[in-house]
Amino acid sequence: MKKVLLVLIAACLLSCNSKKKEETTQTPSEEIMDVESTDSILGKVVVYEGLLPCANCEGIKTVLKIYQGDGTIESHKFELTSVYKGKSEKKFIEKGSYNTERGLGNDPDGTIYVLNFETPNSAQTFYGYYSASPDKVFLLNNKREKIKSKLDYSLTLNE
Repeated sequence: MKKVLLVLIAACLLSCNSKKKEETTQTPSEEIMDVESTDSILGKVVVYEGLLPCANCEGIKTVLKIYQGDGTIESHKFELTSVYKGKSEKKFIEKGSYNTERGLGNDPDGTIYVLNFETPNSAQTFYGYYSASPDKVFLLNNKREKIKSKLDYSLTLNE
């Protein structure tokens, strides 16, 4: 029991202190996303953009690219780019695989993107949209719920 508790505490501490890799770092599985003809390799791309709230900067300029691939789970790739406005203007790029889940809040037809689904829950990021408005995706908390705040945690579809 003590070991389980220590593991949970360590996971929480690591997730709170984790930093996103800068654009110069890639894993071998991510290199495919650097090919110029990503549409032909990774299928249709859906792009969401917006300015997420930031505690100590002007906002986080965020671009989420969802590559739908050939329809298989192995071909689902994403690219999440963040720029902390008014701070350093460095681009932080996170790339990996995603999975989808059905249902968001009271909407059984809503969709949740689980970024880095193959990693522990603490390393996953969740975005979701309601079936009535797929043009707006919301950053979700670790319980896969819309963040309750007066601040805007949404990204808008860029067509």
